[in-house]
Amino acid sequence: MKHLVHIALAASVVALAASQAALAEERILPVPSVTIYPGDTISESMLKDRAFPENYRYRTAVIESPRVLTGKMARRTLLPGEPIPMNAVDDPKLVTRGTQTQIVFEEGGLSIMGIGIPLQSGTLGETIQVKNVDSGRIITGRVQPDGRVRIGF
Repeated sequence: MKHLVHIALAASVVALAASQAALAEERILPVPSVTIYPGDTISESMLKDRAFPENYRYRTAVIESPRVLTGKMARRTLLPGEPIPMNAVDDPKLVTRGTQTQIVFEEGGLSIMGIGIPLQSGTLGETIQVKNVDSGRIITGRVQPDGRVRIGF
């Protein structure tokens, strides 16, 4: 009887070790829980964790942390349950090409504001070219958190 207890205990230890080894061989990745369309801003509620075998091969580099995804914009359709490639998301565009935006020049207490047409879309901190509506000149500026473009930095 004592011998059977030892065998049962040994079998339990082997089963536990096998399950821990199986867990160690899995890779947990954030995946969409719903279809995410191009232009959608990704929120935490749109994601879930999914385990993939350690030896699973992805076609491209994939995002491994949900923190990286929150607040990003989808560049293409992201399907539920599929790993998210790094090149499938981008920072949200605060300035859109062809859509009027406010341009501002500030220096030493002097503040000049105007309207410009961005020649390219831009994310926070990105340097872009803008056509000044009043003068017709093309100027370079940096995208600000409020969507304005600051020139003369």
